[in-house]
Amino acid sequence: MSSQPAVNDWKVWAWIWGFGILGVLAVLPYVAELQGPALRQASAQAGMGVPALLAASSVQGIVLIGICSRIGLWAARRAGFAFPVFDALAGRKPVPWAPRAALAAVVGGLLVGALDVLLDVFVFAPSATIALNGSQPAAWKGFLASFYGGITEEILLRLFLLSLLVLGLRRLVLGKNAGDRALPAAGFWAANAMVAVAFGLAHLPGTAVLVPLTASLVVRAIVLNGGLGLLFGEFYRRWGLEMAMLAHFSADIALHVVPPLVA
Repeated sequence: MSSQPAVNDWKVWAWIWGFGILGVLAVLPYVAELQGPALRQASAQAGMGVPALLAASSVQGIVLIGICSRIGLWAARRAGFAFPVFDALAGRKPVPWAPRAALAAVVGGLLVGALDVLLDVFVFAPSATIALNGSQPAAWKGFLASFYGGITEEILLRLFLLSLLVLGLRRLVLGKNAGDRALPAAGFWAANAMVAVAFGLAHLPGTAVLVPLTASLVVRAIVLNGGLGLLFGEFYRRWGLEMAMLAHFSADIALHVVPPLVA
């Protein structure tokens, strides 16, 4: 973890929130197709059309992202996480280019995403899980949804949740006079593992809309998504939020774009 430059954090927050809003809006076509029957049922119960229901949900998501990104940015600065690209954008400076980090994020994300697809098909599918098949939303919708995973979920899970956990554990382990000392590696990985499990469990409500939840589906969610979360957390620690976003986006390309194209 590296020290942070003097920048206007409100401007940095505005950039992060703006990208988060992009993710919230980009996922709508994917959600509308994947959860179509459930959305129609919910809209009938609420007495509003599906577009109005999606709009209301989007507003809630945008407000949530705004709050979480501001709190997360505050915590992340104190925990020592970096935001080189967002800092540059906020300061109107040239965006730093880190080709090795970017290549590692893209390749690592694609590989773990592809591994998740193979595990889902050959390990979890026999347990009556949701198989990756032709019923999955079209590739272009999966591409748009990848912005939600890569940007919005990283704001919620890495910027907000992981930063707060690391900051809290640092206070607990090092005391109130910790200063700029970093949390020991074991503490970071404990926090990273907790967030990874939370990342896996957070996918269960969406799964429950499609099929009844079973013990195998809970294990599937934790294994497939939790493993991804560990990688994204390490990229966040090593290179900053932007590389975690890039790795997550790349993994989602392998998960949501490649399978429907192959099928």
